[in-house]
Amino acid sequence: MVWYVFVVEAIVFAVLFTTILFATYHGDRIYSPACIHNYPPDIQEEYFKTHERVDVSYKSKKVVMAKSCGIILFTVILIICAKLAGAVTFWQGFAIAFGLMVWIGAYDTFFLDWILFANMKMFRLEGTEHMDKAYHQKWFHLKGAIFPGLVFALIPAALVGLVISFIG
Repeated sequence: MVWYVFVVEAIVFAVLFTTILFATYHGDRIYSPACIHNYPPDIQEEYFKTHERVDVSYKSKKVVMAKSCGIILFTVILIICAKLAGAVTFWQGFAIAFGLMVWIGAYDTFFLDWILFANMKMFRLEGTEHMDKAYHQKWFHLKGAIFPGLVFALIPAALVGLVISFIG
């Protein structure tokens, strides 16, 4: 495996992830159940005081669909990354994919959630603009990165490992 390729891929993956989020996470999309579940419970409660309550649990159909699409998209991207880095075995593919998923989870939590989303008004749910302090709940986002974040990282990593083992 070529490790400098892995570092470049991690940077490109972060840029791609950020671009996808900014391109899709605006307008009416912010107010869909697939996005509202990413906000802390007190922000959700405040939002639902003035908006129709919808199921935003991790088991809701829209959240499951959004997460499933994310797994598929990430798996495709990670297969390409693993091949570019020279992976030829299951464990090499798995390690590259899992490493990139852990990296993107940390980037998402520590930079996107804690810094950008907490401070950028464009990501505030309608009716919660006054809840400045509630948007800075670091533990809420860190918990999400640890679990289910690590489980979410294992699924595409295992799929990448399987595909790499078959295509070598």
